[in-house]
Amino acid sequence: MNQKSDLKVHARLSCAPMMDWTDRHCRYLHRLLSGQALLYTEMVTAPALVRGGALHLLDHHPAEHPVALQLGGSDPDELAEAARIGAQAGYDEINLNVGCPSDRVQSGYFGAVLMEHPALVARCVAAMRAAVEVDVTVKCRIGVDDQDPEVILPEFLAHVVGAGCTRVTIHARKAWLQGLSPKENRDIPPLDYDIVHRMKGLFPNLHISVNGGVTTLDQAQGFLDAGLDGVMIGRSAYHAPCDILCAADRRIFGVGGDTNAADTVRAMVPYIDAHLAQGGKLNQITRHMLGLFTGRPGARIWRRMLSEGAHLPGAGSALVLEALAAVETLGEALAQPQEAV
Repeated sequence: MNQKSDLKVHARLSCAPMMDWTDRHCRYLHRLLSGQALLYTEMVTAPALVRGGALHLLDHHPAEHPVALQLGGSDPDELAEAARIGAQAGYDEINLNVGCPSDRVQSGYFGAVLMEHPALVARCVAAMRAAVEVDVTVKCRIGVDDQDPEVILPEFLAHVVGAGCTRVTIHARKAWLQGLSPKENRDIPPLDYDIVHRMKGLFPNLHISVNGGVTTLDQAQGFLDAGLDGVMIGRSAYHAPCDILCAADRRIFGVGGDTNAADTVRAMVPYIDAHLAQGGKLNQITRHMLGLFTGRPGARIWRRMLSEGAHLPGAGSALVLEALAAVETLGEALAQPQEAV
């Protein structure tokens, strides 16, 4: 699945790259919930691949496609080599992180600080595009610190478009690199969706997705109806995945029917069994499944049974099915007509 035109369709709804969350087990789960949404890896730094040889970071299941690899870095040659390694590993897209306000700076710099260096970002994009045939995209903020987004964001986009980038995701917040932690940067800087819409007006041929603060499919559909090309959802897709992904194929992409939590749990069992057979641990998978029943009857017992049991020696898919049975039993009991007292 390497057709760029198809990726633009899948990018109508995507799940954001999130450190420590969107690993291969999370992505496999999300793919069961939506066959269409574009999935992203956690950020992988270019030095880790090129200098560290950490190819295990690229492990993914064939079922995850379409899936994009997000890279962090600022050296054009190193990013080009990392992109080549990623494309060779089978990823459908290579994304450059220019949005993360991370303080994990191992060598050089990466993430949102690059908003201050649009010409360098353009050189990185050009080098990556020259190294691979798959899409090279950019995820950015509207600015950092004291920058005026109305001035710098058009300039930034002009640079990356000039380098051949045809698809970007804009997190509609500034990143405050001085004084806020990465976690605080996800909530405290105010959202400015209007500027993202204005960028679409300035760059009509650029595929623009909006990211930041989107918590419902209705909200996502509203952005699409208003003329944006895509919506990227992060924490809500992780903490309440069924609210975002179960109806996404039908509502956002106009294909297929809805999925549900219970069927998805059952579909995870062979995957869980295979992971355990390879020496993996149950909680490496179930930690991503805790939110499946969020907002539904049985959510609390589901979370408790998995949280308390998945880390124990010998824990396997039987525990997952036992927790599901408890959820379904509670649901059936609540559905019974109550006798008048």
